[in-house]
Amino acid sequence: MSAASPDRLITSLTNDTVKAVRALHMRKAREETGQFLAEGLKFIGEALDQGRAPRRLLVGQDARPHPLLDRARAETRAAGGEVVMVTHAILEKISRRENPQTVLGVFDQAFSPLAALDPTSAACWVALEQVRDPGNLGTIIRTADAAGCGGVILISDCVDPFSVEAVRATMGSVFAVSISRTSVDEFLAWRAGWPGSVIGTRLDAIVDHRAAALKRPALILMGNEQAGLTDRLAATCDVNVKIPMRGHADSLNLAVATGIMVYAATEGL
Repeated sequence: MSAASPDRLITSLTNDTVKAVRALHMRKAREETGQFLAEGLKFIGEALDQGRAPRRLLVGQDARPHPLLDRARAETRAAGGEVVMVTHAILEKISRRENPQTVLGVFDQAFSPLAALDPTSAACWVALEQVRDPGNLGTIIRTADAAGCGGVILISDCVDPFSVEAVRATMGSVFAVSISRTSVDEFLAWRAGWPGSVIGTRLDAIVDHRAAALKRPALILMGNEQAGLTDRLAATCDVNVKIPMRGHADSLNLAVATGIMVYAATEGL
């Protein structure tokens, strides 16, 4: 076996490693292990570029040779991780897709405590209250990365950012963006020291989002998909704004609205 080859081959669908990786679709397993699943060589490459090697790398038997795959194998082993080769049937079972990616990675979750954040390190940050949809959350993380935001803060009972659906929606940005989670009380105490503007979004707001005067760093506060921002968090904002609706729709998708707000806050940079 060459140095670039996986350590061992797994062919059984009932193998303990297969069961453990597949269980990461469930939040309970992710919380117990502190790990999550990322699919595809592009995702693996994004992780490696951020200094994040997989704890376990699963390579399909039909995976084509690629320099990035060789790098992933080498860096996984160097970090003390495990590399295994698996069958196409196993990839289908783990990913729950008929056309699965040929490379999967299991990574450690990473959360940044609020106390460790430096608000002045970026012009814009995003805080989300009780977001429920993993696709929305993943898209917001991706958008925050694209706009150069400092991080995404999850307040109260938000969906798991490391669910398979959320991770897929990040397109690899889950490895590049600082993610924090906190209670409402902890957030409010931390927000008291925010050096810039805190901007909320509400359907009943009067100020147009483009007309709001803001001081950077800007902290964009977005609410739940159905209920919006709660009164308690809206009250802590320096200004609450609205995005004008010119058609028949009375609101925007949360991820779309967050993208508009983020780019409005970073305009001119």
